[in-house]
Amino acid sequence: MTTHEVVNQVPPLAGYDAADDPALLDGLDREGAGWAAAELHELGRLGGAAPAIEQGRLANEHPPVLRTHDRYGHRIDEVEFHPAWHELMRTAVSHGLHAAPWADDRPGAHVARAAKFYAWRPDAGHGCPISMTYAAVPALRHSPELAARYEPLLTATAYDFGLRAPLTKRGLLAGMSMTEKQGGSDVRANSTVAHPDPDGTYRLLGHKWFTSAPMCDIFLTLAQAPGGLTCFLVPRVLPDGTRNPMRLMRLKDKLGNRSNASAEVEYEHAVAWRVGDEGRGVRTLIDMVNLTRLDCVIGAAAGMRQGVITAVHHATHRAAFGRYLVDQPLMRNVLADLAVESEAATVLMMRLAGATDRSARGDAGETAFKRLALAVGKYWVCKRWPAHAAEALECLGGNGYVEESGMPRLFRESPLNSIWEGSGNVAALDVLRAVTKEPQVMEAFQAEVSTAAGADPRLDAALRQVRADLSDRDDLELRARRVVERLALVLQGSLLVRHGHPAVADAFCASRLGGDHGQAFGTLPGGVDFATIISRAAPKVE
Repeated sequence: MTTHEVVNQVPPLAGYDAADDPALLDGLDREGAGWAAAELHELGRLGGAAPAIEQGRLANEHPPVLRTHDRYGHRIDEVEFHPAWHELMRTAVSHGLHAAPWADDRPGAHVARAAKFYAWRPDAGHGCPISMTYAAVPALRHSPELAARYEPLLTATAYDFGLRAPLTKRGLLAGMSMTEKQGGSDVRANSTVAHPDPDGTYRLLGHKWFTSAPMCDIFLTLAQAPGGLTCFLVPRVLPDGTRNPMRLMRLKDKLGNRSNASAEVEYEHAVAWRVGDEGRGVRTLIDMVNLTRLDCVIGAAAGMRQGVITAVHHATHRAAFGRYLVDQPLMRNVLADLAVESEAATVLMMRLAGATDRSARGDAGETAFKRLALAVGKYWVCKRWPAHAAEALECLGGNGYVEESGMPRLFRESPLNSIWEGSGNVAALDVLRAVTKEPQVMEAFQAEVSTAAGADPRLDAALRQVRADLSDRDDLELRARRVVERLALVLQGSLLVRHGHPAVADAFCASRLGGDHGQAFGTLPGGVDFATIISRAAPKVE
């Protein structure tokens, strides 16, 4: 006996190419990495396939477990991961999503890596050690001897999990261990101390409150040396094969990012090697922070893309009140609004990746532009993701609130990128520092956005407003978030007007710059080309 017939159900969103994204592909060509298109699509098909999606689910359903001791009572400080985690990591490393661009001389290598990091998102958690490994290389280069030893293994495309002496492995992963209980983002308040030994190493005594991916092979950390706050390299295993006394006290019980382990750590005279000069720890890590900020923007943009394609897919196949949701005017407004936000994030992400690539090759103008634009993008794109994820989830109704849809996991993930590498206030104040103390960065930023001058009167008016905001220095810190928001919108508008689809650019300028928009998604003005915008966010499922 059957109680009912199951009808009007949305097919699984699987069997699509996650790289089939017009804003992404246009940016790949524009920023000099068109040569990577084939591998990008290969990875995109893997990321949109059912096996990878299932691996992402399993890695989060079975979070990592800390084993502090073995059965005999010996201290081991190991973290166990589900096999799905290792498969995700293996795919990411084999495709060079970690530090591979540093060993690739081709122009656009960092752009290609950014696009692949965006397209490979069946799980966000495993992206953390991938991102930190990418960002560790330029910091490590402050000590050429250490870089010569470790960089070839950091850039290798072999995933070699397990605690062994680093230089005996086929490939390495790097982590970061910076913040402490008393300081958080204020790392200058760190209390961990570093005592120099006669052999040139140091011994660290202290703690770290957040150490992401504690099963990485090496870590960059900060400690107070005799000459001040200094950066150090700390391996989990010493060259002789013994465990470095870096104790994992417990794993964090986090809102999201649950597939990835984040630990509280204590150093019991752990052996460390100095990276850069004593007292220059923050300066040594500036490049590392900028690269992880770039990955925060990439991750948020990728999360928005995942949210909007899921919403469009659902609305295309789900009917209510006699019509498919995608054909209903108000839902079309919501979907188009989500798509506009997503494309604005993606076009900015790719521009930042291009600036990163050219800056790494010595382009001073791109370095100046990146200095300001990256902090602006980190603030704004990451801030937009939680609201975007919530609205995309709501497009699925009650089904979106159920874990099996994947949307609750996306929603729980969404606040993280705004917090990591400097929360909103930290990023906004960093923008103000750049604007007030480094005039060349504002000149580079204005040169960038001014290339679209005259293309859209709403963009021109917004640019004039930004200039007025910055010329008024009264209560500038109080107004920092508003100023940074306007900088971000002007930059996104300029990029879309120059490089985006006309329908998307018009909708963005009307709603985000022209003020014809409500406080929620789904309040685009009439006259927008809804059909074109939505079609660009529709996944092509095989």
